[in-house]
Amino acid sequence: MTFYQPKIARTSLNKCNLSTLTVCEQKITTSEQQMHSISTFDITKYPLLDILKDIKTGRIQLPDFQRDWVWDDARVRRLLTSISLAYPIGAVMLLQQSNEQAQFKPRLIDRVREPQYRSPNLLILDGQQRLTTSFMVLLSEQPVIIKDQKTQKLIKKWYYLDIAKSLDHNIDRRSAIIAFPESKKLRTFGGEIIDCSTPEYEYELGLFPLSRIFLFSEWRSKYSKYWQYDAQKLELIDTLEIEVLKKFEHYQIPVIQLRDSLPKEAVCQVFEDTNTSGCDLNYFDLMSSSYCANNFSLRDDWKLREADFQQFKVLRLVRNTDFVQAVTLVAGYARRLEALSQCINLDKLPGISCGRADVLKLSITEYSTWANKLTAGFEETARFLHGQKIFDAMDLAYPIQLVALAALFTVLGERSHSVKCRSMLERWFWCGMFGEMYTGWHETRTGKDLWEIPLWLQQGGSLPSTIREANFFPERLLTVRKRYGAVYQGLSALLRLSGAIDLITGEEINDVLYFDEQIDSHHIFPVAWCRKQGIDPKKYNCLVNRTPLSAKTNKKIGGKAPSVYLQELEMCGVSPQRLDEILRSHIIEPDTLRRDDFEGFFEARTTALLELISNAMGKPLGIKTFD
Repeated sequence: MTFYQPKIARTSLNKCNLSTLTVCEQKITTSEQQMHSISTFDITKYPLLDILKDIKTGRIQLPDFQRDWVWDDARVRRLLTSISLAYPIGAVMLLQQSNEQAQFKPRLIDRVREPQYRSPNLLILDGQQRLTTSFMVLLSEQPVIIKDQKTQKLIKKWYYLDIAKSLDHNIDRRSAIIAFPESKKLRTFGGEIIDCSTPEYEYELGLFPLSRIFLFSEWRSKYSKYWQYDAQKLELIDTLEIEVLKKFEHYQIPVIQLRDSLPKEAVCQVFEDTNTSGCDLNYFDLMSSSYCANNFSLRDDWKLREADFQQFKVLRLVRNTDFVQAVTLVAGYARRLEALSQCINLDKLPGISCGRADVLKLSITEYSTWANKLTAGFEETARFLHGQKIFDAMDLAYPIQLVALAALFTVLGERSHSVKCRSMLERWFWCGMFGEMYTGWHETRTGKDLWEIPLWLQQGGSLPSTIREANFFPERLLTVRKRYGAVYQGLSALLRLSGAIDLITGEEINDVLYFDEQIDSHHIFPVAWCRKQGIDPKKYNCLVNRTPLSAKTNKKIGGKAPSVYLQELEMCGVSPQRLDEILRSHIIEPDTLRRDDFEGFFEARTTALLELISNAMGKPLGIKTFD
């Protein structure tokens, strides 16, 4: 498939002599070369039929990263209506695919059978559904796959044009397009069966199959013969051809053709900017297609690793993009070490990051080198987090911390198994969580972590920037409301780490969680009681008045005063001494609950929680009470 090249307007050059003509053409050639060196795309328009033919032969295909997106009947009929009226349906975007060095693995468009070419010249970046639908309806000679609006199941349809309605200018064209089931037998609302299962039935009903639109002459010949060349029927079919069918035959689509010199990250950005299906293209999709062009299935490789990760609850939500980010970090670390060994200027050292552009530069060789080691790194991360009493993926506010930890354990290797190393990693981990350091720009921060932490651990160098810059403001205990924020989840984990015990069962919260019983954040001073006492909602709803408890315990507490529900627990056989131990495991001063002293409780627990966080972060915090 080639695109239109503009010709020199000879009428304006006839007055020039031969030498002048040569100079003019040279200027134009130079101008074109300059344009091609700057521009990354060409724009033209192309007959719809020619594009569909190239789809059928395999010269135009889809890149493997394009996801399936099936239209419903309404969209299909809307598209056919626009084409039949010669209305624009928008431009499509195609990407050149070099045969010498294919960028992306291609795949055939749905319903393409026995293509002439296995290696395409062009890949569809934008316009997948318009071209796929047009091909299935008009040239595939197979029923069209659509999605049922009610059931969302895939079904097959044939599309017909009601000849009489399509020629009636008072009737909306869309109502002249009818979808038949795969059997070509349509049941009306009145129970009548409209049968188009044979050409003769089509002729009799005056319904033209849009699947024969580019084979109209053959259909017309048999139609005419069926009606014994009746003059009225011939006039009707001639009018149909002129007013409707020729619109399909002469329809042209604007085409933007991207050159194959465009880098992968640019292709990704262009795809997302133009894609209208609601599906964002992530870099794993793009990498998978790129790697497949070199006979390596990244998707299959990930499926095996994902299955291994499912053994660990804390890794169950690790995404394919998380994994390739971790590989990118370690590969970047290795490149930087190599550059250092070659005494490259410090200002020119390769960066370490896991942003989109960095991931897309990851080679197959680098992926193959580090993937297995990163898998082990993620499993070591699960073990580390278990030691911090973080058992499930939902207990971790920043999934990027999984990525950073896996990369760190991969780089550190056996060094990470020492008590000293673990305690230092714990400090960094809690600083990242309570300092809320990964809320933004986390790709750059994880790169800094991976470079700074090994130096800190091995050489006793300066503190990593994540620890140095982390700070926790006491006011966060009062303002945090989200149950899945970093501060909430971090504090819940620290309480579990300090051995918080459930009031009813007397078991450690960690043991309750092990047996998959529901633990949630519940009020210590119940809401109903606090409201009756006129206590500020900002105080009784904040983290200071919350702690992890089982659903059974929360139900037992109800809306009672603390002194009341503690007495009831003692009447059930819990000794006062044991009850005090349980309350202190939640960093609660028992006497304040027995006296129903909310303010005393609030001040004491605020101070205790800040001390807990301060110890985890390894840095002093401003101890403050709230008025």
